[in-house]
Amino acid sequence: MRSERKDKKKRDAYFWGGLFGMSLLLNLAARILPGFAEWYAVHIYPIWVRLLGGLCSPLPFSVIEVLLYLAGLGILAGIAAVLAKKLSHRRALWILARWTLLAFALFTLNCGINYQRTPFSRRAGFSLQESTEEELIALCERLVEEINEAAGEIEVDGEGHCLVGGDLAAEARRAMQAAGKEYPELAGYYPNPKPVASTWYLSYQLLQGVYSPFTVEANYNSKMPDHDKPSTVCHELSHLKGFMREDEANFVAYLACRSSDNPEFRYSGSILAYIYSGNALYSQNLEAFRQVREKLCDQAVADLLHHNAYWDTYRGTVSEVSDKVNDVYLKVNSQEDGTKSYGRMVDLLLAWNREQP
Repeated sequence: MRSERKDKKKRDAYFWGGLFGMSLLLNLAARILPGFAEWYAVHIYPIWVRLLGGLCSPLPFSVIEVLLYLAGLGILAGIAAVLAKKLSHRRALWILARWTLLAFALFTLNCGINYQRTPFSRRAGFSLQESTEEELIALCERLVEEINEAAGEIEVDGEGHCLVGGDLAAEARRAMQAAGKEYPELAGYYPNPKPVASTWYLSYQLLQGVYSPFTVEANYNSKMPDHDKPSTVCHELSHLKGFMREDEANFVAYLACRSSDNPEFRYSGSILAYIYSGNALYSQNLEAFRQVREKLCDQAVADLLHHNAYWDTYRGTVSEVSDKVNDVYLKVNSQEDGTKSYGRMVDLLLAWNREQP
């Protein structure tokens, strides 16, 4: 009996040690072997999206959210068991270590490697370059035109704000697939995006959505203003195509939203792009920004004020800490600009706008 237990411990040690070693080797290969991350993102990662993402997709709730609650309860139960001397410290640490190793492996397979892949902009043929102030102004004016056009078709709620009705998840998948007709990198299967129940958790971190590599789910904050939802969902779905850079996920969200037949989606995508482009113009030429902003319709102005009012409610220490943690996370995963990489969306929009008639 003792021999059997000893053999089992060895097998466990070999298995978990092997899993950890595999995860490290895959991360290393993605960073130093040219083409490996791109090959993995194109040929292997979609299998995980189909298997794990497809398994979670039909469930009407965020699986990762439930698992996080269960993990919290499990940790509390483990602490209680150790204090009651029903579980040894060594055994408790070994259980925690196994779950941590599993999480690291899932992160590697469904997220970590993809950070090293060829950027979407390069695959889609966009040429990033320095742009003139005139080009930035022209981009902002184009986006204002798109916003005003879509604003005349959208539904509004009792307070006059944009209202996104219907099946948000289904429409987001259709928008991504529509964009995939022009950009093959975005074509294919998408699991259902999920709203989270604990919206306060995301709101206090100023997060509109989050991708879970552990369940291959796109999650979004269902309490934020409606005009934020379509672009956020498409942003998170872009991660399920292996594009992890935040600037590119925002750009893909814009491309997907403008490909949609739904006016609320086109409105949401154009507002997202305008916020980033307008902020860039504001820092370059305040007077030009004011002139462009004056062309926004009343509907858009009201929704932008609603957007600012909602997120200002949650700004504080928690959001500042979250931003610093996110900054470190992005840098660790080879996004050297950290959270500043969100601003690079403007360069992508300018590159796209140069190709438009």
